[in-house]
Amino acid sequence: MAQKNVLSDQKLVFSSEELQKQGFSYYQITKMVEQGKLFRLNKSYYENANFAGEMNDFYYVQAFAPQGVVCLLSAAVYYGLTTFRPDAIDVAVPPKTKLSSLPESQRLSLHYFSDRRHTVGVRTISENKNSFKIYDIEKTVVDIVSNRNKVGIEETKEILTNYLARQDRNINKLYRYAEKLSCLKILKTYLEVLV
Repeated sequence: MAQKNVLSDQKLVFSSEELQKQGFSYYQITKMVEQGKLFRLNKSYYENANFAGEMNDFYYVQAFAPQGVVCLLSAAVYYGLTTFRPDAIDVAVPPKTKLSSLPESQRLSLHYFSDRRHTVGVRTISENKNSFKIYDIEKTVVDIVSNRNKVGIEETKEILTNYLARQDRNINKLYRYAEKLSCLKILKTYLEVLV
């Protein structure tokens, strides 16, 4: 049986499965919601009211889009490639994904990526006891170029310019992703203009 106050104050979002693995019964979970220790986000996820760690909206993505991956401008901001701040978190999901509930407090902008595009370049970032999925920097750049008409031509140029200025850039990996995702020709055209 779980002890009182066993919930880590360093984890923001818990699934009901995680809580049960820690020894909390459905009754205890309901009690914690009634006492204001947890806030119900949806049928399967809860927000920790006593969270004391550094806030990151990306921690909520798993609760509302379990297969979701932070992408496009939100990922570009994370990697410091743009100063533009989107008003919603860009989240890639597989085609035909059905989400039962989207948050009222957190705005998610869903992008339906083909199965191939959705699975390439995914990495998991862990910060203390929290984690989220995001595309790596090269995949983010390729997605931005592929979606340049949605993202904006000026933002695309800024992101590419900032990527090329990085010491840790990997042009070979960038080309491999672009070839795999059928946008190598467009990427090369942009690079010729910028270099």
